[in-house]
Amino acid sequence: MTSPSPAALQAELHKAAEALAAALDRLPDGGEKAPSTLPGWSRGHLLAHIAGICDALARQVEHGRRGEKVALYDGGVEGRNRAIDLAAGHSLGQHRADITAALHRALAAFDALTGPEWQTPIAFRDGVIYDAGLALWRELVIHTSDLDAGTGPETWNGAFCSHLFDFLAARVPTGTRLVLQPVALPPMGLGAGGSTVVVSGMVTDIAAWLAGRQPSLDSLRATAAGDGTDLPELLPWPSAMPDPK
Repeated sequence: MTSPSPAALQAELHKAAEALAAALDRLPDGGEKAPSTLPGWSRGHLLAHIAGICDALARQVEHGRRGEKVALYDGGVEGRNRAIDLAAGHSLGQHRADITAALHRALAAFDALTGPEWQTPIAFRDGVIYDAGLALWRELVIHTSDLDAGTGPETWNGAFCSHLFDFLAARVPTGTRLVLQPVALPPMGLGAGGSTVVVSGMVTDIAAWLAGRQPSLDSLRATAAGDGTDLPELLPWPSAMPDPK
């Protein structure tokens, strides 16, 4: 599984931003009050989170280019959650304005990078700016589906699914090896345990399952030793935030 080049990632970020904007345009007046697909979150909570993570990742780039490392969110996990709760009740128009401004800031930050700057160290995941770009890609694509605004994981492209397979390999339970068999694509292995489970289906359904989302094409099948079995319980999503002390 190969990672996109910085130029390819920039293009994917712009496509993901356009898809998010289109999803926002499809929401009816008052639609921000309806549930998202995320348990316990309205669309308003999700929209507040999207604006917040766009600003947070833009800040990683802006400070990183100045040789500074800053936390992803002011106030850590508690600060993040407080900001989402405070903004969740905004009107749909205010959410659109907030996300438009945050997307513009984030895309401008990544578009301004020179080649070597993609490898600039940042605080986020103790990584580099390129990692922040991948994170923004994940946030935009996955949360556009979470809005439940007419498009789901079936729209995720092959490059994005391939990235998720790589990034979410950390969710494979200890002792388990997953063999992924996407339709019409080569199989791939995740994990190194002694118990093998084969997961077959459409590539977008496999990626959605790994990401903790509902597969939209209902194509998944799991087998172990040639017999049908339940899909294994995955480990938590790899967190970018340190555990609160």
